[in-house]
Amino acid sequence: MKKSIIFPGQGSQKVGMGKDIYDNFAVAKEVFQEVNDTLKIRLSDIIFADEDGTLNHTVNTQPSIMTVGVAIFRVLEKEFGLKINHFDYCAGHSLGEYTALVCSGSLRLTDAAIMLRARGMAMQNAVQIGEGAMAAVLGSEINEVNELIKKNNFSSVEISNDNCPGQVVISGKKNEVDACCIKIKEELSKKSIILPVSAPFHCALMKPAAEQMKNLILNSDFQEPEIPIISNVTAKEETDKENIKNLLIEQIYSKVRWREIVEFMIKNKVSEIYELGPGKSLSAMIKRFNTDIVLQNCNSLEEVNKLSKLL
Repeated sequence: MKKSIIFPGQGSQKVGMGKDIYDNFAVAKEVFQEVNDTLKIRLSDIIFADEDGTLNHTVNTQPSIMTVGVAIFRVLEKEFGLKINHFDYCAGHSLGEYTALVCSGSLRLTDAAIMLRARGMAMQNAVQIGEGAMAAVLGSEINEVNELIKKNNFSSVEISNDNCPGQVVISGKKNEVDACCIKIKEELSKKSIILPVSAPFHCALMKPAAEQMKNLILNSDFQEPEIPIISNVTAKEETDKENIKNLLIEQIYSKVRWREIVEFMIKNKVSEIYELGPGKSLSAMIKRFNTDIVLQNCNSLEEVNKLSKLL
């Protein structure tokens, strides 16, 4: 029986995430404190209270989601005996790939925190606020959305997330994304929803951010992961640390191929998937597939205690 472990990306955050785990396990406190000390900010205060409304600023969101995911993993590892080599594959949605790299032993927690804060800043600065946009397209498949984009010559609009059957996300310049949403309704009779994000992620407009992150990623100390990472860029298993570095750079402006990642798991006979971190968005996506994969979620003290009985 094959198993995978997966970690969510941006959009899964909420104020107070991980607080009950922080309050009950010393190892979780150590993770939060290590990130606070590394970034020289009280990121834990932003996560737990968000008094000034900055959790949703991508510069904070990205390291916050990673911190919560790693804290949950380490509680299960140190307190209940879960090991990364109990799994055959690991993966993460966009920034979740960094969480997967930390938990698989490829990347130090401190390096991931530094990279994700820099990544958030670079992605935010690549396009001025208000000039880019993202929209979720519901009930449509990637091929028909791509055809519509080409037919209407939306030069900046791209598929940024291919999440699951019937759910894709587009990114680009705001005026073109708005116009594309109108065409989606007119020509495909499908619904689209403008997403509350501060930048158009995972499209060519993010190439300046990738260039800005290049040296930081290439000069950081990576190890070979203990289990294969399924890359957002290739939707294939990756174990070579130099290849992983280059793919993380490319990932910033490339489509998130989550549907294909899940299809890879199905093809390779994965029968159980653990989602660790805030929310249950990835599990919801996987439920859209015609599969009998068993899903285990863990994002709270209650779910830690429940999952610990299965280990």
